[in-house]
Amino acid sequence: MSVNPVRDETFPPLRQGLRQGAQNLNLAGDCVILSLASALATKLPGAHWHWMVALGMLTGATLVWTLGGRILRHYDVANGRDLQGDVALTALQLCALVAIMAVLRFFFPVYAAYGSLGRFAVVAVPAILWLRLTTSWLRRRDVPVEPILIVGIGPLGRHTGLEVLERNDHRCVVGYLRFADELAHDRLPAELLGAASALDEVLERHVVSEVFIAGNGDSHRAEMQGAIRVLERLGIPFALPVSGFRFGRARPAYEDAMADGYIHYLSVRHKPAQRALKRLFDIAASATALVLLSPLMLGVAVIIRLGSRGPVLFKQRRVGRHGGPFNMLKFRSMIANAEELKAKLMAHNEQAGPVFKMTRDPRITPFGRFIRKYSIDELPQLINVLRGEMSVVGPRPPIPAEVAKYSAWQRRRLSVRPGLTCVWQVSGRNQISFEEWMYLDMQYIDHWTLAHDFELILKTLPVVLTGRGAS
Repeated sequence: MSVNPVRDETFPPLRQGLRQGAQNLNLAGDCVILSLASALATKLPGAHWHWMVALGMLTGATLVWTLGGRILRHYDVANGRDLQGDVALTALQLCALVAIMAVLRFFFPVYAAYGSLGRFAVVAVPAILWLRLTTSWLRRRDVPVEPILIVGIGPLGRHTGLEVLERNDHRCVVGYLRFADELAHDRLPAELLGAASALDEVLERHVVSEVFIAGNGDSHRAEMQGAIRVLERLGIPFALPVSGFRFGRARPAYEDAMADGYIHYLSVRHKPAQRALKRLFDIAASATALVLLSPLMLGVAVIIRLGSRGPVLFKQRRVGRHGGPFNMLKFRSMIANAEELKAKLMAHNEQAGPVFKMTRDPRITPFGRFIRKYSIDELPQLINVLRGEMSVVGPRPPIPAEVAKYSAWQRRRLSVRPGLTCVWQVSGRNQISFEEWMYLDMQYIDHWTLAHDFELILKTLPVVLTGRGAS
């Protein structure tokens, strides 16, 4: 089964080069600001300018800044963050930079004597934030493309597809479905994927963020109602035409409610304020945890490096929100060629469904078994959370091979950002079946609240400390 890609992978090389060039200019602009801040910080009143201290301060600041930017994918055109996420992480990176420079002053007294950290912060912090807020051409990002499916190939369906293309608002049409009385034709801006009655099967092959039902309420009522039932069952947002009429001059009194001629429906309650708070909590919690757990993570990295051959971190391709791929980070707990041996061990799989689980997996190293039992191997995923690829709470991110075997209703797991922990982690983990696991995730998505997230975090702590349900 093929999974339709969600991100736009067809950017022309010139356009992609221009975007990457803008990011290089962004990095250069930040470095210029750091240089100016370092120079002004070492020009103290009544004292001569200490250029060696300024050079040292600049070198340290630039090194910390670029390293942090690389870890957080700050200058990556495909990081998928919006302006709010960009500014939040920029502010966090600036706080970390100032804190690290404050600590270094204790080890290098010359910087404390000839460099003013306060003056450095007063210049660097507002200038870099201003650059991020005001120069939109410098913060261009490849925002994840949201795929939509259109049911109906009549004039309204064709017009909807063309309008999506013209708006260029990070949406794309993955295809069309036709109603029973509509004849197939080649005037569509996207591929015809089949009949409206095959909506269930089409959604099993394609991840979509919304379905536009471009039908006539009179002649297509039964088929439209059938599509609505399918979409409600799968939890996929959908849109219905506001009216069967078209107007030349008349405008609705409240245009925002139906700006594109459709009324948009969700199968779950819309909670934008809570979701914004959830993202802010993700940033604050992951950054704090990385700082507090850094000694433990450093010790684990040393033991892994000395204990077995292979890299310290294991990067595995996972599927994120709306099917967008990303590299999930873990401490390596297996031998170097673990992925090659997996196919040979499939006969010993103890988990029903597409997921592979084995109690005494021979690929796991002795130390790897320990860090897996207490979920220590998952700690590098705090970086994924900070980047915005994952959340603290959410369904665990699947691998592409598992997603290819999902039933249509199970693909609703991809409608939210994946997380470090969810209901599965506190309900027995490997002791529950795959089918039950999927139902638990659906319940979480359908009844999500911020309070429920905090409840799951509190329940996760004793599970992690005792290693219950892990293998």
